[in-house]
Amino acid sequence: MIQGVKTLKRPFVFINSAMSADGKISSVERTQVRISGKADLARVDALRARSDAVMVGAGTVLADDPGLRIKSEDFRRERLEKGLSENPLRIVADSRARTPATAKILGEGCLLAVAESAPQERLDCLVQRCEIIVCGRESVDLNELFARLAQRGVERIMVEGGATLNWSLINLGLVDEIYVYVGATIIGGERAPTLVDGEGFRKNFPRLMLSSVQQLDEGVLLKWTPTVPTSSDKRP
Repeated sequence: MIQGVKTLKRPFVFINSAMSADGKISSVERTQVRISGKADLARVDALRARSDAVMVGAGTVLADDPGLRIKSEDFRRERLEKGLSENPLRIVADSRARTPATAKILGEGCLLAVAESAPQERLDCLVQRCEIIVCGRESVDLNELFARLAQRGVERIMVEGGATLNWSLINLGLVDEIYVYVGATIIGGERAPTLVDGEGFRKNFPRLMLSSVQQLDEGVLLKWTPTVPTSSDKRP
């Protein structure tokens, strides 16, 4: 059963992901696979530019080492003209502080959310490279994290993976929209990550409403809205 969303104010949260025609988001070796074409990559950049924060899990950082910064000079300039930072806040949900000190995502404008269980030696290593906040005891409490982000003015969060973080957010009822680009490629592998992994649902499977379908590059872009009530109407 999906756990109920707490009544605390939270940002509007949307997942954006690309997957193969057989539903995989990376290979069995958990290495990045090029799925999107130029048009979809430009769409992703535009979504980042309209977000207050972009978020990934520690697994995505370890597998892909993403920078999560806006590529378009025009988008960065538009943000600066609006009085915003050049790039959205970069957030890593990393309960055990596994993010390498050399990760591209680190630096000014990066926030690492960890649990109380995170080893102190890891925190000492990372504190010089990013802001660190503690939410939860054994794992990051996403409800608490989002409430604290809302308090600091974050209204829209773009989640860019991975499969475990996607599971946690959907399981908690914290997702307002899901964008999925389905590329014209097959990856295969029973152990390859899918859009949502985690423990999986045994009953009361979450239902989605299809909002739009768009042919893009050689694939198709699907936009879904969960049919469970959400706490925000601020859409990206």
